[in-house]
Amino acid sequence: MLTLIGRRVLIAIPTLFLVSLFVFALQRALPGDPFLVIAGEERDPEVIARLREIYRMDDPIVVQFFAWLGQVVQGDFGRSLRTGEPVLGLILQKLPVTIQLATASILVAVAIGVPAGIIAARNKGTALDYSASALALSGLSIPNFWLGIMLILLVSVELKLLPASGYEPIFSNPIGAIERLIMPAFVLGGGLAAFLMRHTRAAMLEVLQSDYVRTARAKGLDEQTVVNRHALRNALIPIITLSTLLFGELLAGAVLTEQVFTIPGFGKLIIDAVFNRDYGVVQGVVLCTAIGFILMNLLADLLYILVNPRLRDG
Repeated sequence: MLTLIGRRVLIAIPTLFLVSLFVFALQRALPGDPFLVIAGEERDPEVIARLREIYRMDDPIVVQFFAWLGQVVQGDFGRSLRTGEPVLGLILQKLPVTIQLATASILVAVAIGVPAGIIAARNKGTALDYSASALALSGLSIPNFWLGIMLILLVSVELKLLPASGYEPIFSNPIGAIERLIMPAFVLGGGLAAFLMRHTRAAMLEVLQSDYVRTARAKGLDEQTVVNRHALRNALIPIITLSTLLFGELLAGAVLTEQVFTIPGFGKLIIDAVFNRDYGVVQGVVLCTAIGFILMNLLADLLYILVNPRLRDG
């Protein structure tokens, strides 16, 4: 276990370095000067020159990158060009919001997608299978922003059952947080459930045709035991992979859904930073997102070992 974690950490270091380098260089290639906006309407050349000096923007790009990287290693992500606030503080402020939404969404996706995939695989070629496939196709086809708006109109405006938008921390106001999470989590989780359903169905169909499943049936075990104890555990590996990657994708920010439901998460932060050429915020958010993906991959590897004992010796 420790060896696995050590290998993943060694792989993560060059990965994070390359991601940081790519994003840093790509931002500097974008047209426009953020200091023209920061300097105000008069755009005093002395003010602009002073700002560029403060943020070391006149240094060669290689010097800028390694100066920023040296700060990051020390835990300093720099300051926002637009507001002057520490980037790390902005990230820590928005990260719990996105984690809360991502966790609720992935729980909805797993609760819908995995059982639907198992049912479809067990009833291959029947009406249940076709119905589950049709629902999955619908989930993939319906745009999140449209579904979110329709839910707000129906559930909040017409039926007045749930708040239309906003955010509440789960630990300070659990009831209010859950009420505000139901609709956005369903919007995001419904689309992800379609991916999980199709992958679960494919994995279960492959496992149900394997020799050890046929042997279990030949021994007289009932179908429920065969599916739950023998087939599902081996089919979980691709499902775990997909679930962790989807969770990492949600951590990157569900931009449209956050905009529709007015959720102040990573999505809004990164969009505002890109439009305002706020280099430090963009670099910090992308780096944290990359770390999130790496941690999710490590979690997937650890879950493989828990689910499949044959991997423990390796």
